[in-house]
Amino acid sequence: MNRIMPEIIQRMPHRLTAIVMACAMGIVSVFAQNISQIAESDPLIITGSIGTNNTYYHSSVGNGYMSPLSNSVFANLNINVYGFSIPFSLYFSNDNLNFNYPQFSFNLTPSYKNFTAHIGQSTIPFSNYILNMSFNGVGLEYKGRKFRASAFYGVLRRAINDNPEDLNPRKPQYKRYGWGFSTGYGNGANSIDIYFLRAYDSEGSLNEVWREQVQSQENLLVGIKGCVSFKNRVSLSANLATSAFTADKNSPKVTAGEATRFDKVFEAKYTSQVRFAGDASLSFNLPWLNASVSYKMIQPDYVSLGTYYTSNNYHSLGVNLSTTLFKQIMLSGSFSGQSDNLSKQKQYTTKGYVYNAMAAWNKGNVSLSAMYNGYLQAQSDGTLQVNDTTEVHRILHSMSLMTNYSLSRTNLDHTFSLSGNYTINKDLNKFSVGQSDVNTMALGASYMMNVKPWETSFTLALSHQETKGFNSVYRSDVASLSTGRSFLKEKNLNVSATVSLNYNEVQHQSKSLSMGIDLSAGYTLKKYHTFSLTGSVSKYGDVNVTKTTSGLDATDVRISLNYLYTFTLLHISKKKKTKK
Repeated sequence: MNRIMPEIIQRMPHRLTAIVMACAMGIVSVFAQNISQIAESDPLIITGSIGTNNTYYHSSVGNGYMSPLSNSVFANLNINVYGFSIPFSLYFSNDNLNFNYPQFSFNLTPSYKNFTAHIGQSTIPFSNYILNMSFNGVGLEYKGRKFRASAFYGVLRRAINDNPEDLNPRKPQYKRYGWGFSTGYGNGANSIDIYFLRAYDSEGSLNEVWREQVQSQENLLVGIKGCVSFKNRVSLSANLATSAFTADKNSPKVTAGEATRFDKVFEAKYTSQVRFAGDASLSFNLPWLNASVSYKMIQPDYVSLGTYYTSNNYHSLGVNLSTTLFKQIMLSGSFSGQSDNLSKQKQYTTKGYVYNAMAAWNKGNVSLSAMYNGYLQAQSDGTLQVNDTTEVHRILHSMSLMTNYSLSRTNLDHTFSLSGNYTINKDLNKFSVGQSDVNTMALGASYMMNVKPWETSFTLALSHQETKGFNSVYRSDVASLSTGRSFLKEKNLNVSATVSLNYNEVQHQSKSLSMGIDLSAGYTLKKYHTFSLTGSVSKYGDVNVTKTTSGLDATDVRISLNYLYTFTLLHISKKKKTKK
């Protein structure tokens, strides 16, 4: 269907094509439940929803931010036949200026006991080094108490085959097929899984003109993942994968040496290469300490055609520690280092180190936490020698402190919160003279009061931020007061309001002030109709006293009205066979 639909639309008149694309922008899918439950399911249930979103926007300085009036209408219909669910959706907006082809997807996943079948657009769990994308085809899974297995065949990627004579054609790509299987045994603590994937591009899916510019590829991947533990105290896990990748299927075949031994599985070409990727982790779970050490390596040019993207050419080492003291104080820390250029072919080698520490104390209605995060980036020689004037060498320190206090009384609940953060981002290159250094201090305070007799809460929040860079200082102060309450007997009318004040200053350049009011109300009628109304008004402008036009002379107004109606159009039950 994904291939046929665009071809049909291309043959339509332009006016009819625009209407189809505007009205069929939803995703049509088909789902199914466990086959063993079909006999217990109702023969037919048709449900759906209809709604609309409408927004009015006006700005005294122009409507460049968004359209003055935007409207959208949407509808959803779900047909459920003996447990098989077929949902349809339709969305139209007068503010949508980018038309796309309708996106249709079909997914049927019936299951019976330990078996699950996949038909259409589906996903099956695999190793993250081998497959993490969905496929459009067929698959089968078996999940027993300890033994499991799966297999699939389908399209991993659709072709992009625009007309080469178009003014702005999209980047062409082949249709990509894939098939694979996996098998495993054991549970989470002691288990082993083996994965196999074969992926290849279909040359016939691309225009002959494009084939001269884009090479078709193929890939064979084998992976193993496992975990072993000893008395739930010590555990070792590993995830390894091997990739045999051919960058150009039309390149000459290797006919000599050991490469020909695997011709029945994978034909080695002069553009073929074999690479490895994997990680391992050793964990200790002791009564007084939790610790882990992990290592990860992905060789240069490691490629999997079953993943959207995989970083390569680096390795990393990490350590994590955590403990609890006196059942009240939690301490944790971690360190990881990463280095690229394993092939020694890059101009420079980049190393990065991430480290952090955290302490938290909680007793009754008082909590206190402190955190430190650090990052160090350094550069060393590769194929070229590092230039002292352009060397990348940075360090970042971030320190945070947060506290919270709660107090509950008969009629009132009080919550106080304070937070602070100081960040230093410094360039260690002595020739930069601090031109890219940035220091930021952020402070925050909030108070929430819940009035129980009124069933109403009030929240006051204050924040201050100051950022200092090279010859520049930026300050921002924000204050807001908000409240909300539910009304009526069923509490189906919710009203909230927020008043805010924001002051921004760039030293020696500008001073601006903005004030805003936000109101919202939501009402639910008989559980089927939902209405919501939101409105906001903000006044803002330059308040620099050196300017003759200083003042809050700009105004933005936004009003939104939304409605949603959910319904059951038809319900034929299994027992009574009656229509409702």
